[in-house]
Amino acid sequence: MYRYLQRRLAGAVREFLRRNYSLELETVVIEQPPKVELGEYALPLAFDLAKKLRRAPRKIADEVVAGLGPVEGFEKFEVAGAGYINARVDRAAVAVALASDEKPKHDVPDGKILVEHSSINPNKAAHIGHLRNAILGDTFVRLLEYAGREVDVQNYIDNTGVQVADVVVGFTHIEKTSGAEIEQLSRQPRFDYYCWDLYARVSQWYEQDKQNLQVRAQTLHAIEDAAGETAAIADLISVAVLRRHLETMDRLEIEYDFLPRESEILHLHFWDAAFAKLKEAGVLLFETQGKNKGCWVMRRAGTSKSEIAEGAEAGAESAEKDEISEDDQKVIVRSNGTVGYVGKDIAYHMWKFGLLGRDFGYRNFYRYPNGHDCWISATEGEKNHPHFGDVAEIYNVIDARQSEAQNTVIEALRGLGHGEAAEHYTHFSYEMVALTPRCAAELGYTLSEEDKARSYIEVSGRRGFGVKADDLIDALITSAKKEVDSRHPQLGDSERRTIATQIAIGALRYFMLKYTKQSVIAFDFKEALSFEGETGPYAQYAVVRATSIFRKAGIDPEPFCKDVAGNLSSAFAQHLTGEAANEIWGLWLTAAKTSYIVDQSIATTEPAYLAKHAFQLAQFFNTFYHRHPILSEPDETRKQFLLSTVAVVRRELIRTLAVMGITVPPVM
Repeated sequence: MYRYLQRRLAGAVREFLRRNYSLELETVVIEQPPKVELGEYALPLAFDLAKKLRRAPRKIADEVVAGLGPVEGFEKFEVAGAGYINARVDRAAVAVALASDEKPKHDVPDGKILVEHSSINPNKAAHIGHLRNAILGDTFVRLLEYAGREVDVQNYIDNTGVQVADVVVGFTHIEKTSGAEIEQLSRQPRFDYYCWDLYARVSQWYEQDKQNLQVRAQTLHAIEDAAGETAAIADLISVAVLRRHLETMDRLEIEYDFLPRESEILHLHFWDAAFAKLKEAGVLLFETQGKNKGCWVMRRAGTSKSEIAEGAEAGAESAEKDEISEDDQKVIVRSNGTVGYVGKDIAYHMWKFGLLGRDFGYRNFYRYPNGHDCWISATEGEKNHPHFGDVAEIYNVIDARQSEAQNTVIEALRGLGHGEAAEHYTHFSYEMVALTPRCAAELGYTLSEEDKARSYIEVSGRRGFGVKADDLIDALITSAKKEVDSRHPQLGDSERRTIATQIAIGALRYFMLKYTKQSVIAFDFKEALSFEGETGPYAQYAVVRATSIFRKAGIDPEPFCKDVAGNLSSAFAQHLTGEAANEIWGLWLTAAKTSYIVDQSIATTEPAYLAKHAFQLAQFFNTFYHRHPILSEPDETRKQFLLSTVAVVRRELIRTLAVMGITVPPVM
């Protein structure tokens, strides 16, 4: 509702400027006043127009307020200070619309959006860093769907890269395990844990003798031969680990639509098609000298073409020669003929935008408990399958360390002449996740005195030091269950475990989302699970508290608002007017901002705004709850108004938490 009124106000202002000043303003800046008693919107418009109109801002503001005329949903406009325009809404009308859950129509852009997230190497168990990626990505998908967009969710599987090759080396050269033995091991419930330990051992093996790295190079090359035994072993390992990853993420209700694999990008000759286009367009050049001799390279993102031989004579070849200095070169194809990660990524993104002229085969791979099917790429697939790719926009949730690689793909698209696609390609970057020393100690890691003094402890999969995602989820559930057991011993053990799981997942997801994505997170159990402060359990508890009010009153909160809204218009006007009502109106206004915050989170690719909204709504509600007796209110009309306030806040909190992937237990 807040978003809708803001758009209506912006439209009315544009029309006024067009009618009175013959000005076309594409963007009307609308701010929020620092205090609700000043109004709901503030326009610095007059300051922006002062230079254009060569008049004092205050005079312009007076003219706007006098000539704007009535705007539906608004009570009045006032000039403040040197020229601000404050807009006050019709509180009662907004409250009735909000209570009735009116959903004003708004235009939804055409075209499907592709969100790629998680993208965990299928060589070992998922860890805490992967959880931040997946939770950010899944929440962004939910934001887009809340806004009415069609979304494809993809999880790119690098099953031919170095990490998978290292685990293959571990099985075949360190443990001397046969393919049949690996297949038997892969059926173990925690095969991904086995690979976690083996991966760390392989890293140590390389460090002991650098000659062993030659085995990695040979294995990498062998994996690209689809018909070879090494490729079969790599596929066996990666598929088994991938299934475990999907099971882990399903615990957080994170799902995917399609799993494109790097092996098919190679075997279906996606790269060959992209390679030809890149060479033809001059994006790739063959290097004949220097350290990159024999490689196909492209210009590193952020560097420009060099111009030489100025003043060429008429009829001579172009004076501009596209040479790339050694420092500015990005190797796409190595001298041994193997294509690097970025090259395959370029081909993949050409497919995403429908620019490659090729497609995957599709095979149904995994069915979630809710019946949703997840598909995987194949060389030969099933005839009947959903359509993937050919999208209008792309968001890639990939950590900040991959910025250069992401920018290289964008520059390749531009070099190929696909500027519009490049503009609709967004690197949704984020920083790493570490552990507080306390958290690391609680998880059983031995810390030195120096480690204990650090603000956070970095994790490393290669060293085997880190937190497996399933271990973290299990530990959170165990901690939450101790609290639930003490608070609700009358409930059955299964019910207490379900409640503990909801609290634990809510705590984890909220913790990962409340920090801006460019912040390094130091995870801490005690902080995440706290029922006080900016946490998931705090927001969940506000909903539980609101629900208990209706349970005690014997009222269903879902239809309550809609049933009474039409009859309470005068009561809303009475109880939302005057200074004493500003506090409660602030709560209503915050509840009205859910769609506005969703739009803000999408536009900035920053889900932390939504987490902050949930916290503020819960915080304002708890203040309201303690200051206003509701069920004991003797004035029946005011009691109905207070119950309506609770119902609206409860509904918007549930919706906000749902977009964050958080459900609310019946009790806490």
